[in-house]
Amino acid sequence: MFFSFNASIAARRCIYLISRLISHPIMNCVGTAVVASVVGTHFFNAQAADKPLTLAEAQRLAVARSRQLHAQDLSIIASREMAIAAGQLPDPVLKLGIDNLPVNGPDRGSLTSDFMTMRRIGIMQEFTRGDKRRLRAERYDRAADKSLAEKAVVIAAIQRDTAIAWLARLYAERMAAVIAEQALQARLEIEAAEGSYRAGRGSQADIFAARSVLAMVDDRNSDMQRKVRSAKTMLARWSGDVAELPLAEPPRMDGVRLDSTALDASLVHHPQIEALSRQAEMAEADVKLADANKKSDWTLELSYQQRGPAYSNMLSIGLSLPFQWDQKNRQERELSARLATAEQAKAERDDALRAHIAETRVMMEEWQNGLERIARYERELIPFAMERTQASLGAYRGGKSSLTDLLSARRNEIELRLQTLQLQADTARLWAQLNFLIPDDGAGRLATHSAHQDMP
Repeated sequence: MFFSFNASIAARRCIYLISRLISHPIMNCVGTAVVASVVGTHFFNAQAADKPLTLAEAQRLAVARSRQLHAQDLSIIASREMAIAAGQLPDPVLKLGIDNLPVNGPDRGSLTSDFMTMRRIGIMQEFTRGDKRRLRAERYDRAADKSLAEKAVVIAAIQRDTAIAWLARLYAERMAAVIAEQALQARLEIEAAEGSYRAGRGSQADIFAARSVLAMVDDRNSDMQRKVRSAKTMLARWSGDVAELPLAEPPRMDGVRLDSTALDASLVHHPQIEALSRQAEMAEADVKLADANKKSDWTLELSYQQRGPAYSNMLSIGLSLPFQWDQKNRQERELSARLATAEQAKAERDDALRAHIAETRVMMEEWQNGLERIARYERELIPFAMERTQASLGAYRGGKSSLTDLLSARRNEIELRLQTLQLQADTARLWAQLNFLIPDDGAGRLATHSAHQDMP
């Protein structure tokens, strides 16, 4: 459990409030229990607010507060609604008019004198073929599927970028801790150099060298603190105010949710490839619709004409059918264009898949190499540097070596530790890019792949 000073204050306030309420004469047992429950909830919330921020929680918050995902949801809703509308018949058309109105002579402007003058009211309905309406609705359904795939692209990007920001802050803070330790050692070395000088065993040059090291460490610490603040800012961009909380331990990064031996099959489900596949399906729907447009729709019109009282009223029925007299240069050309667009969408999807496979293989090789190098640093280089520092410290205390040699050994050790952390940060970034190529929905859809599977 992690408690902070603020949580302790909250606990004391809660206890004080409960005691005051229980002692109040008008409070009964039921009221006391309710108040205690509410205050206790506040207390436990205060404790929860001080728990370390895990990577999974940071990603969950980033997804929950994303406005881009809300925009994608609205796009999906819009396409689904349009699919329903596209499957309906066009609206009927109400037609009003006056036919054969005299404009000169004795009957000029009269609606009833001439037997040819008629006041007309009618309705016209276009009957679009059922297969066309179905294909138009299907086209919008494919657009909704494309928006859904694009939403997965956004989720994967949010999870990836949040992980990168979380890990960047984690390793920046770890580097800052190493530099702070180096500053403490530098101050102790200044005191040792000054003590040796006063005892007549050292020189002023040792003091100046130690102070120079401290000045460089302080400058480095200032730059590292800037990086920590920048990392917190980037994490807050995704996860909000919780970015100020202390970070939990990182997850294991020696495995990813991809199998390097079956990348072709795994990356077919990459969100960007899925989106391109949906785009190709939209193009196929356009091809079917263009082919269906080679068959004309027909329109039915019914009208009623009223003439003067001396004449009979009329009823008219009409049927309209477009005459596709130049299909070779119109409907066939449109179909050819849609076919070319569909082939273009398929080619772009295939090329994007090849590019993703190649880029992923390169990242996996770099990630595996990073893990190997980290193991070498931790197994060999850092222990050797620590032994050298201890040997230099013993020689310095025994008067067999100078402070400069000790400073050089300690600086070499610190540099190796910082290089290890930087290498861990770079490898962790590659892990985040690989592990969140596809959104993590907690279902474990992809086989977990360990880097050690490819190691001898």
